[in-house]
Amino acid sequence: MNTQALPEMTAEDVVATDLDYMLDALQHELTQMAGTSVLMTGGAGFLGHYLIQVILAWNDRVDATQQIALTVFDNYARGVPAWLENLRDHPQLKLEKYDIIEPLPENMPDFQYIIHAAGIASPRYYREHPLETMDANISGLRSLLEYARNQKENGKPFHSFLFFSSSEIYGDPDASHIPTAETYRGNVSCTGPRACYDESKRYGETLCVVFAQQYNVPVKVARPFNNYGPGLKISDRRVLPDFARDVLAGESIVMLSDGAPSRTFCYAADAIVGYLKVLVRGGAGEAYNIGIEEPEISIANLAKLVVQTGRELFDYEGEVVFKKSDERDYLVDNPQRRCPNIDKARRELDYHPSIGLEEGVKRSLIWYSSNSEAEDS
Repeated sequence: MNTQALPEMTAEDVVATDLDYMLDALQHELTQMAGTSVLMTGGAGFLGHYLIQVILAWNDRVDATQQIALTVFDNYARGVPAWLENLRDHPQLKLEKYDIIEPLPENMPDFQYIIHAAGIASPRYYREHPLETMDANISGLRSLLEYARNQKENGKPFHSFLFFSSSEIYGDPDASHIPTAETYRGNVSCTGPRACYDESKRYGETLCVVFAQQYNVPVKVARPFNNYGPGLKISDRRVLPDFARDVLAGESIVMLSDGAPSRTFCYAADAIVGYLKVLVRGGAGEAYNIGIEEPEISIANLAKLVVQTGRELFDYEGEVVFKKSDERDYLVDNPQRRCPNIDKARRELDYHPSIGLEEGVKRSLIWYSSNSEAEDS
């Protein structure tokens, strides 16, 4: 398909284009899931934005016997986003306010798929809420794994479980392990300001492997590499939303570092395709890097790209300004490089991300232009 954004493209056009792209790439996976019930935790967050919408878009295109029933658990700690509120009345979507760190409801219905995406992924917010971050990645995960185990032991059909881990489990790899493969064991601080997130994701992966090996639970692990795009709230405090907020406010982009650390950035539509491929095709107890391998770009050069794109789209006149953060731990344990090796996902899952960074940034800024306000929490 043609992935070039048009100058007159709206936020609605971006979402529609992305949904078409995902549906085309996920024909096999969604066909496998047809007629089943899915539980997703943390559906009001960034990952839920397209995970929910692509399933509902599938439902709108197939007959009733092929539709996927989707239940979402979320504590709505950061509010209910407008896009989710707009979907509330969809006949195959059930929204429940529920905190996954609490014991599961006694009347849990039968689910054939579980997607555990509940948790705090923004460094700003998980440093403020370290215990809640760990509880979602450990206690909440354990409860869901026990549920899946019981389903199988009681002879009920249960097809797959997806745990969202993180590329942060690799810590700060040395140059010999860039791009980073799933076999790399990590260079991670267990006591630093990011440890609540990094180490709980690592322990969560261990839980998944144990349940796969000991109880034959078909649990798979996705390791996201710097996803961005529609659904990532402008108040999230990650790099792309921060840059977008400055552009849309007509202010210069303020960098609170020298911008030297480098990353690859995977657009949301490509990322969601990868996650559903892990869910359906992944091996039990296996972890998969989901991201894009190039370009690996410094944060400073990313800011310059956002400035250039803002000028093309909105006649933006700001610049990139470098300052120093007042936050003591702002850069502690911040990885210098982050770039995935996705050979395993390409080989085993038929995963082939194709939306480039320039196009992804353009679509993101267009989307943010209509989603420029979001609740801080």
